[in-house]
Amino acid sequence: MKNRDLHCVQHIKVYCEHVENAIRRFGNDYAIFDKDADYYFSVSMAIMQIGELSKSLSDDFKESTKDKMAWGKMRALRNMYAHEYGNMDKLVTWEIATLDMPDLSRFCDEIIQREYERGNPELQTDAPKKKNRDPER
Repeated sequence: MKNRDLHCVQHIKVYCEHVENAIRRFGNDYAIFDKDADYYFSVSMAIMQIGELSKSLSDDFKESTKDKMAWGKMRALRNMYAHEYGNMDKLVTWEIATLDMPDLSRFCDEIIQREYERGNPELQTDAPKKKNRDPER
């Protein structure tokens, strides 16, 4: 896997977590989402950033994973949020956040786990380092 692709996937996962955190914080309720501008802006920005990151994935990676992820649609969503934000349908944004983001998050987890198992040195992880148990070292 190309380092650039791995880094993009890891950053996409972070934005998926932002969406998950927003839903936990504000509530898994469309009525709240529809009326709370901060909730809507938070989720929308994360979706837009995911679309931006998807543009940086290599053509090889997108081609090899196109049966699992709709990269072209992600990029199109980014363009819509960037250029037509005021015209975005909140219900569509809500459905992306609650129906599509969990699948994208799991996809990223699978890629990251696979690279971890391969011992990829480019993997950025917050996993704690093993402590030296030998007091004489």
